[in-house]
Amino acid sequence: MRHIDKAAALLIAGACTMGVAAAAGPDYGKMAHDMLSSDFRSKGPATVERVSQQDDVQKICSEQPAARARKVDAKIEASQLKTIVYPADGVWLGKWEEGEKIAQNGRGMQSSDAVGSVNGGNCYACHQLRKDEISFGNIGPSLYQYGKLRGQSAEIVRYTWGKIFNSQAFRACSSMPRFGHNGILTEAQIRDVMALLLDPASPVNQ
Repeated sequence: MRHIDKAAALLIAGACTMGVAAAAGPDYGKMAHDMLSSDFRSKGPATVERVSQQDDVQKICSEQPAARARKVDAKIEASQLKTIVYPADGVWLGKWEEGEKIAQNGRGMQSSDAVGSVNGGNCYACHQLRKDEISFGNIGPSLYQYGKLRGQSAEIVRYTWGKIFNSQAFRACSSMPRFGHNGILTEAQIRDVMALLLDPASPVNQ
């Protein structure tokens, strides 16, 4: 526990100094990174790399928001838009019933999971999706009646897929996970979540 507490303290200290001009003294960010790299042990899908290494976008997004200019956000969105992989077979929607299971499932990518096991989307942690759902988060907007309000035009279908695949293509440094980009959900799972959002028969659109 002492290692964990010390690492957490260093991470907080490092985060507080990001985006601020470097001053003389210890580099807490580097110290935290080095400690995690040496003390953390990969187990199952929870790997050292996931904890200690950031891609270029994550590094930028870890800075203080005031340190990012809008032009930087625009570059992030443009670069992330290029990473979206749309369904090659043109099939956008799966089964909303399976999408509901994925939305309710918050399990995945933990040290106790087997490598290659199926993850959940945990959508209710941030969004309301059904009228009768009484337990949901509000970090993200309500998605209740998502398809009923927006329709199923080619533009909406394509946007919805892209938003699930890589949310940062539409909002730089979004809190929403990059489900497809980071391999959290499979293409088949994304189809099912798409159906949950867009199928007129889905409880989301009742």
